[in-house]
Amino acid sequence: MENEPRAVHLDNRQVRVLAHPLRLRLLGTLRADGPATATTLAEKLDTNTGATSYHLRQLAEVGLVTEDLDRGTGRQRWWRAAHDMSNFEPTDFDDDPDARAAVQWIQADQVRLLAEQSERWMAAEHGYTRAWRDAAGMSDSLLRIGPARLQALNDELWRLLERYRDEQVPDEPEAEPVHVFLAAYPRVEGKR
Repeated sequence: MENEPRAVHLDNRQVRVLAHPLRLRLLGTLRADGPATATTLAEKLDTNTGATSYHLRQLAEVGLVTEDLDRGTGRQRWWRAAHDMSNFEPTDFDDDPDARAAVQWIQADQVRLLAEQSERWMAAEHGYTRAWRDAAGMSDSLLRIGPARLQALNDELWRLLERYRDEQVPDEPEAEPVHVFLAAYPRVEGKR
């Protein structure tokens, strides 16, 4: 498939480097908005160019971002995400306490991002059409299933998202980037 996303299965070193607030935002911005200079990213993320450059180099050292040599001119360095998506299994890091802690931080940051995106939407939704307001949102469902069926459910949902990504209609009216989060956790109230 020609639009197949570039993916990376994170290793211990990559996950430790990625577990930093600015680095995670830099990578996310490059993935969402495309190549940029450290100056442009610093302005967009309200930080300074020196810190942005340093953290881009840290991400580059582990292969998560790369210089976009076709765009660079003279002293101006352009950066791009080396992959469209990254993944990992939390158990990949059971033998590395630092990487395990990094994964926990990354997952907590994803929850923070979900809450932040939800709050932004709720603050702005009144400016969107009725169709957008009816289509967007979130819900939940309580299922009683084991880990194998939960894995199957997550795999099926992921395939569905990939199908929608691959079937993008370039001239679809009102099309906008939509951030989709998947989360499924055992209900742990009263346990442990």
